Amino acid sequence: MISCVDHMLDMELASPLGERILVPTHLLYRSHDPLAVQLLFQDGSQGLVPWVFARDLLAAGIQTLSGDGDVQVWPAGSGPEALLHLLLSSPHGSARLTASLPAVERWLRCTYQLVPAARETEALDLDTHLAQLLDGAP
Repeated sequence: MISCVDHMLDMELASPLGERILVPTHLLYRSHDPLAVQLLFQDGSQGLVPWVFARDLLAAGIQTLSGDGDVQVWPAGSGPEALLHLLLSSPHGSARLTASLPAVERWLRCTYQLVPAARETEALDLDTHLAQLLDGAP
């Protein structure tokens, strides 16, 4: 049984000086964590830098500005050249990235084929998570 949906794409990071830097990015969705998506950014000095946030935030951000706090997502343009903007913030700074909106939409559709929105809570293994919490395991 397929348990994850992943896709590699290049995102563009806008530097403070206005430069555009290509950032190889791994989009990852796992059925055992059905409410979350992961973006794994390849950083030459730190290796993979992960960002995990709600799948429904990404789905909403494909349509309109979504999120407040450390992740904001919004679309720009239409057709094959449309872009998805992501603003990621942390105590260490922020990063503004863009990606191909059609590519992210295709990947996101595949995640919903793996675990439909109406079945996300069924895919959660709450008993295991609760047992780990009670046992003090991460």
